[in-house]
Amino acid sequence: MALMITEECINCDVCEPECPNQAIYQGDEVYVIDPSRCTQCIGHYDTPQCMEVCPVDCILQNPSYVETNEQLLLKYERLGTDLITTTTYSESSN
Repeated sequence: MALMITEECINCDVCEPECPNQAIYQGDEVYVIDPSRCTQCIGHYDTPQCMEVCPVDCILQNPSYVETNEQLLLKYERLGTDLITTTTYSESSN
């Protein structure tokens, strides 16, 4: 399951830099997690790092994006491939 940030977010800025998939960004009022990039840190860490550092516990599983650990691992692998392809392309373009 992808994660989500609730309205209890205090915009303390500690979660965004902890995300290895760059899935967290500043929304209009609170931080937002992009479910297409969130793997709950599977492939990187044993636990979701944003949840570990959040001082107000406002990061929960998003019931709209139910995924198994296997699906999250596949997403992690796809994101890694996308990053390599994008980096290689932009480096060769210069």
